[in-house]
Amino acid sequence: MLSRVLFACVCLGLYSACSSLSCRWMDQKFSQFSGTSLDLLDMMANNATNSTGAEENTVGFPHHLYHQASKASAEDKVAFVVQILKEVSSLFEEDHSPSSWEETTEENFLSVITQLADELHSCVGGQGHIKKKNTKLHMYFKRLSHHILKKMGHSAEAWELIRREIKAHLIRADHLVSSLLTRN
Repeated sequence: MLSRVLFACVCLGLYSACSSLSCRWMDQKFSQFSGTSLDLLDMMANNATNSTGAEENTVGFPHHLYHQASKASAEDKVAFVVQILKEVSSLFEEDHSPSSWEETTEENFLSVITQLADELHSCVGGQGHIKKKNTKLHMYFKRLSHHILKKMGHSAEAWELIRREIKAHLIRADHLVSSLLTRN
C-alpha cells in the first residue's frame, strides 16, 4: 500500500514537472519577449492619417475564438497562441515593400515573434499537446491577407491596418499566456 502511494506521488511529481505550467521560459522570459514584440510593432506604425476606404476593408476580429481559448486547458491555450504567432509570421512574409517600415525593425519583430512561437511550442510540444490547426483562426488570417492586403494592393495603408490588427492579437495572446504564469 505504501509503495502505491509513493508511486502515485512520484508520478504526480513527474507530471507536474513536465506540465506546461512549469515551463521556465514562460515564467521567466515570455513577458519580456511579448513586450518587445509590441514595442517593435509600435515602432512600425505609419503616421499617415489618410484612411480612405479603410472602413470597408476590415475583417471582423475573432473575439469568439479568444473566448473559447480562454476556457480551454493550459496546453490548448498555449497551442492557440503558438498558432497565432505562426500565422502572424506568415502574414508578415507577404510583400511589404510599400510599407514605411525600417527593414531591421521588421526583421527584429519577426525574429521575436518566431522565438516566442518556438519557445512556447517547446513548452507543450514535447508532451504531444499541440493539436491540429484551429481552422477558423487560420481562415481569419487568410481573410486578412485576401480582404485587406490583396484588395488594397499591399499598400502602406493596408499594412497599417494589418499592423493594428496584429497588435490587438498580440495583446490578447499575451493575456492568454499571462493567465497561466505562476506568480511568486
